[in-house]
Amino acid sequence: MNQLKPLVLAVGIAMAGGSVHADEQQELLKLKNTTMNLIQILVDQGIMSQEKADELIQQAEAKAERQVQQAERDAATPKSKVVRVPYVPEFVKEDIRNDVREELRAQVVDDVMAQAKTERWGVPEALPEWISRIKVKGDLRLRAEGDEFASGNAPNLIDFQKYNEGDSQPFLNTTEDRQRLRERARIDIDAKITNTLKAGLRVSTGNFDDPVSTNQTLGNYSNRYTITLDRAYLKYDDYNLDGYKWLTLTGGRMANPFFSTDLVYDRDLGFEGLAAAYRHNLIGSDNLWEQDEQTHTLFATMGMFSLQEVELSSQDKWLLGGQVGIDWQTSNQSTLTLATSYYGYVNIDGRQNPVGTTEYDYTAPEYVQGGNTMFPLDQGAGFNSRLAGLAGYYKLLNATARWDYAGFAPTHVTLTGDYVENIGWDRDEIRHRTNGQVFTELGSLTNEIRNDTTGYQIQLAVGWPQLRKARDWQVFGAWKHLESDAVLDAFTDSDFHLGGTNAEGWVLGGSYGLADYTWLTGRWISADEIEGAPYGVDVIQLDLNAKF
Repeated sequence: MNQLKPLVLAVGIAMAGGSVHADEQQELLKLKNTTMNLIQILVDQGIMSQEKADELIQQAEAKAERQVQQAERDAATPKSKVVRVPYVPEFVKEDIRNDVREELRAQVVDDVMAQAKTERWGVPEALPEWISRIKVKGDLRLRAEGDEFASGNAPNLIDFQKYNEGDSQPFLNTTEDRQRLRERARIDIDAKITNTLKAGLRVSTGNFDDPVSTNQTLGNYSNRYTITLDRAYLKYDDYNLDGYKWLTLTGGRMANPFFSTDLVYDRDLGFEGLAAAYRHNLIGSDNLWEQDEQTHTLFATMGMFSLQEVELSSQDKWLLGGQVGIDWQTSNQSTLTLATSYYGYVNIDGRQNPVGTTEYDYTAPEYVQGGNTMFPLDQGAGFNSRLAGLAGYYKLLNATARWDYAGFAPTHVTLTGDYVENIGWDRDEIRHRTNGQVFTELGSLTNEIRNDTTGYQIQLAVGWPQLRKARDWQVFGAWKHLESDAVLDAFTDSDFHLGGTNAEGWVLGGSYGLADYTWLTGRWISADEIEGAPYGVDVIQLDLNAKF
């Protein structure tokens, strides 16, 4: 090791201390100790092994011994012309120290730079490895909303959510216009655990009593907002030998795994349970040129989702769903998606308590928006019943189609149609279970059980399918008809008719990109009741959206 020659020299000189001037002995001792310490530092830093250091010291001691012996021989020979100067001047020692410092510093710097390069210190994306497996994204929406009620609306329509909560005035606001500012904030965190397994979390504004809205209404006397855990799930993706993702398994609280519109499920609704999605490439993999083509795909989705776990009963409430469909893409990137779905709700129907008991109180729904047929759970109590339950069964057959025409790209023309029928509705069974009496919208009892079990929606959108840049735009319009018991009112769109069923009307709106990932959306929703007491409302919304 050429860089250690000064150290060897220093050790040799230090060990020849017996033949130097007495005034220099103390300095040489210091130099010896310094040299030994430097060698130990090299060992500690991993630059030199302990065995090599021991060998170096032994060599230095042997060389020093030879120099001492040679000096003694020279001293015994008077005619010798060789002059040995064991004394080392101070400037020579300082040069040795400087050389050692520089060479040691260079080696330490090289080692540190090598480690920094390996671990990516101080350079872009120079973060711990696990950071690269985490993705964070989110969005923020500021909304100005006006709810304008029709002048002929009936007052004192029953709000069955307030009714089941024991409110002494369980009535909907159907007459007083309302203006409010609202905000929605969401942050998504995706963590890649392996190449096939990922974890997802989302926190959002909202409250614990409303499953279909994450809006926070401003004006709570400057109090802080409630933050909720909106999603928490594990997702497993399996790929075949061609790299095609054919199977996805998801468990936890997740986004809607089904292809659907807000006719059946609100866009903000979370699903809690297990879901499996299967996709089959209809192109096939026999032709090498077509292995990567995924333009024609058959898909199927199944899921079971917990709605309410009942502690003292085996009658837990569930949602079971299944869907089959096809994605078909043309040569100009236009896409046709068709799907047929079945959604069956288990144990959500109400049951009347035996007189003087509360045995079936758990059958009352935990959340309703309004529109579904309800009946009193306490026999003979009428409006004074403590709780109201759902009168019927909900087994939904749903057909959804979407044609996304890309022939005018980047402008798309998208036509969506959705139809749903509650095939589980049975008026004779309902009469038997409710003793033939159900609530009207005004809270009175009636023997008339309507057969309003159909819903449909058609929507047209023109413009950019997703707004990402400044001056991107989209305009849209829709017509919706949703009868009282076509779907479960708790989970349908929370904006149309201010939530629930038994409503029909239209939606008009448009969006415009103000900057990258920032856009403005205006929406006018006008809806009226289909059957029963008059109730019409126009909802006007102006949203400023930002995504990051």
